[in-house]
Amino acid sequence: MEEQSLENLQFEDMDLSPEILRAVRDMGFSEPSTVQKKTIPLMMEGRDINAIAPTGTGKTCAFGIPMLEYVQLRDPRIQEVVLCPTRELAVQIGEELTHLCRYIRNCRIAVVYGGQSMKAQINALKRNPQILVATPGRLLDHMQRGNVRLDAVHTMVLDEADEMLNMGFVKDVTSIIEKTPADRQLVLFSATTNQDVLTIAWKYQHDPVEVTVEAKKEDRPQITQYVISTESGRKIEDLLYLLDADVYGRIMIFCNTKFMVDRLTSRLKKEGYPVECIHGDINQKQRMETMNGFKKGKFPVLIATDVAARGIDVDDVEAVINFDLPQENEYYLHRIGRTGRARKHGVSFSLVTFQETVRMEEILRYMISRPSPLHFESGVLRREDGTPFFENV
Repeated sequence: MEEQSLENLQFEDMDLSPEILRAVRDMGFSEPSTVQKKTIPLMMEGRDINAIAPTGTGKTCAFGIPMLEYVQLRDPRIQEVVLCPTRELAVQIGEELTHLCRYIRNCRIAVVYGGQSMKAQINALKRNPQILVATPGRLLDHMQRGNVRLDAVHTMVLDEADEMLNMGFVKDVTSIIEKTPADRQLVLFSATTNQDVLTIAWKYQHDPVEVTVEAKKEDRPQITQYVISTESGRKIEDLLYLLDADVYGRIMIFCNTKFMVDRLTSRLKKEGYPVECIHGDINQKQRMETMNGFKKGKFPVLIATDVAARGIDVDDVEAVINFDLPQENEYYLHRIGRTGRARKHGVSFSLVTFQETVRMEEILRYMISRPSPLHFESGVLRREDGTPFFENV
């Protein structure tokens, strides 16, 4: 499709069903994002796709709309599969697909992931879902138990394929793909590319189309970054200053360890702040209850480890605070990418001690050396006496 016609493409131009168009309008989408314009027509044609796209640009609808358009509702077998790296992302995708199919009668979606009751998932699978969203390990478990067959799969999507393969799921993912028909459609979505993604594409895709979504200003999150020069013993004081400013209605705070998450959560609760936390040692049911409470606005501050840096889609997070600098450069982008979503402006703050200055410089060099999926704006916040409180990145 020519670039000019692609730019003007609307949902109404994509030969979509009235049910999907109505659901899309209900979800508040007036026009498709760039990744949706580029991938929906290709998926509707049945093409294999290898897409590189920034986070927060509408990827779930980009693959979800075509999947729902050609699902056979009278066929009780699993026809569409989405694989993703984390349970949080699996739940998020399941919720968005459920919104998309709200007007499609007899469309059934199941979500399976580790940490949830196997019995509940088996009951969901017995209801004959046509669409399955899963993490690799739990899906393999169900396949080995005979609960899932993939011999009727029409389309398989690997969402956040780069992260999923980086996490060590290469063997699981290849085992799953090899249980699907050879002529199925395979679509890969990644924020970056790596050798494992290229290998999967070369081995299992058929004449794939390469789609790259440039980080255009209108598509990428609008985020103003600040660095707070601080000391180890003053970090909480500076954090309280931010929270007491009462400027941001919904905030995510990131720490590197479960211990620090628990410690900071306890301290803030003692100070009277409505705050909850999630990390790997908290059971899945409680984590989901906490995330749902955060999404519904039951409390304004969520503290988390990097378990929550990917796969959490809350459109109105107004600020992200790095209480600790992440140990991996890429996680800096994943963390602050939780704000500035849905074309809203966001703000990030990093509490940086003198000892962490070199680490912050490494992060900045990493961001400069690669095309950033984020749009950064400058700004200065000041104390009441007018002196700068933050150093802008």
